[in-house]
Amino acid sequence: MVAAVAAGPDGAVEDLRIMSSSPYAGRPVPPELIEDIPRLVSAYFTEHPDPGVPEQAVSFGTSGHRGTSRAGTFNEAHILAITQAICDYRAAAGIRGPLYLGKDTHALSEAAHRTALEVLAANGVETMVAADNGFTPTPAVSHAILTWNGVGGAAQADGIVITPSHNPASDGGFKYNPPSGGPADDATTVWVQGEANRLLANGNAGVRRLPYSRALRAGTTREHDYIGQYVGDLPAVVDLEAVRGSGLRLGADALGGASLGYWEAIAERHGLSITALNTQPDPTFRFMAVDHDGKVRMDCSSPWAMAGLLRHRDRFDVAWGTDPDADRHGIVTAAGGLMNPNHYLAVAIDYLFRGRDGWPRQAGVGKTVVTSAMIDRVAADLGRALVEVPVGFKWFVEGLLEQSLAFGGEESAGASFLRRNGMVWTTDKDGILLALLAAEITAVTGRDPAEAYRGLEGRFGSPLYRRLDAPATREQKDVLRDLQADRVRATDLAGERVARILTAAPGGGGAIGGLKVVTENGWFAARPSGTEAIYKVYAESFLGEAHLERLLDEAQALVKESFQAAGVA
Repeated sequence: MVAAVAAGPDGAVEDLRIMSSSPYAGRPVPPELIEDIPRLVSAYFTEHPDPGVPEQAVSFGTSGHRGTSRAGTFNEAHILAITQAICDYRAAAGIRGPLYLGKDTHALSEAAHRTALEVLAANGVETMVAADNGFTPTPAVSHAILTWNGVGGAAQADGIVITPSHNPASDGGFKYNPPSGGPADDATTVWVQGEANRLLANGNAGVRRLPYSRALRAGTTREHDYIGQYVGDLPAVVDLEAVRGSGLRLGADALGGASLGYWEAIAERHGLSITALNTQPDPTFRFMAVDHDGKVRMDCSSPWAMAGLLRHRDRFDVAWGTDPDADRHGIVTAAGGLMNPNHYLAVAIDYLFRGRDGWPRQAGVGKTVVTSAMIDRVAADLGRALVEVPVGFKWFVEGLLEQSLAFGGEESAGASFLRRNGMVWTTDKDGILLALLAAEITAVTGRDPAEAYRGLEGRFGSPLYRRLDAPATREQKDVLRDLQADRVRATDLAGERVARILTAAPGGGGAIGGLKVVTENGWFAARPSGTEAIYKVYAESFLGEAHLERLLDEAQALVKESFQAAGVA
């Protein structure tokens, strides 16, 4: 049974390990930070983007188009154009199966869901929507696509997920998942983006559309039991029998997101003791705690945003949060608090590869170039190949489908892995799966994931990891994206010999959109954000805080020199 409790954030948060730039960090949302939802939704329908302004064009980042209606970056015109472009892509690619349509709890997700359905119905696309206009996590859409396509036949399924992930209440997001089940690859997104912008420039004259009431009644619009299909299949990928037998006290915070109805179904279907927090959707997300920078962001890897659950952590053996579309996870233990995502990924990999006898022996470990080097050491100890890819979960899709990867994970708390028999589960990030794995690890080993990570530190060292964000113009982001290895003339980095300079990922050779410099005991990477006006510097050291600071200082100096040389400082 699921018990619901209030989890309004108040009071200070203990043992935080990231810097805060806001006096509100970790505290209740003040009235001035609560989003004006009527104004936001009104702008979606009444404001019209200028296709001549680059910032207002359709732009697919690492995972779809994102923006906000009041800035002219996420409006009905965008969704009309993108959805029609997806319909045209499906026709050109011969995709004739159902399209699985999911949305999270952001206000603009509901608006975009209506717009998308109007276009899909007008184009005769068989569209699978959640019953009772419900919310659908990203992994449930991926699972539904792969389940349909696994049956065989020529009519392959695909999907659309409407979500800006953990972004603030003001934002909207829209991404396409082709028949592979995961985020679309570059070739697909370039095609869809180009066609959408062509439509947008022509005033969407080529868009086919039905009124919403007719779209709902269309013979091609059908309800799908996303919850029953996904929840019923979970024992194929996680040992829920062991969790049930352990009697663990589990806590689940959906952060007001799309996993709201899933935790109750999981508890009842599989006999787990789960206490759910923040069980009611609220598009303002006012029940959250303010994030470190003063924004209301549903980031389950941020101890500031997760303040509500952290205050309840001593009630549970293991607890977790998932973001609004449930593709990210945040693992909380009574003694360890909120785990660093890198730490949990390392624990998950070590546990899974030692215990999943049905996994292919040749299947490797996938990680992005900005994920902890602790995983490199764990993979080497396991005797498994390490596949390092650019940022973006789309780079893991093919490996998971073909079982050349058994696990794919990224530092931003997103991961998925194979079923217990070695077959594909999802090819998109699955926060629900990683949360339940934390319960399995605790039930089977008798140690929670934080305790397990301390064991890894005893074997492989204790790395320190940090990410810094800084404002960046479009021109600066372009310079950083095109950085070449010859920009690094030094042979030493923070007192160690430079071992590798990467502008392309070792796994597959895809451009990383920036630069990574590696030494024996540390590394840094610098790259522009795909969706925000910032650039990011990541660094990790196995030699301590002073060494980490040197890595960050030298990385930032390199970035600034590059801007100055290009005349965009």
